[in-house]
Amino acid sequence: MDRERTGGLVFIMADRDRGTMYVCVTSHIAARLDQHRSETGSDFCARYGLKRLVWAERGDRIEACIAHEKRLKRWRRKFKFELIERGNPEWMDLYKALA
Repeated sequence: MDRERTGGLVFIMADRDRGTMYVCVTSHIAARLDQHRSETGSDFCARYGLKRLVWAERGDRIEACIAHEKRLKRWRRKFKFELIERGNPEWMDLYKALA
């Protein structure tokens, strides 16, 4: 399968409400979340204990997801909080719903 033609998912991991956040993109959410939760997904998530999936958005093309991830990484924390709280005001872990 041509990787450029598959969809993807942009997501945000956190350790707690309004805590440390990590913005990431993947084409296989279940595997990526398992990596983060087992502390093998990224050194940053492992170091700060980011195991809670608090926001995610699916895209039809991986290129568009990567571009969206880069935009989100430049956003101020306040705007990321607002984005998360629009769909997940309690900062609940969405792992079971998406994986």
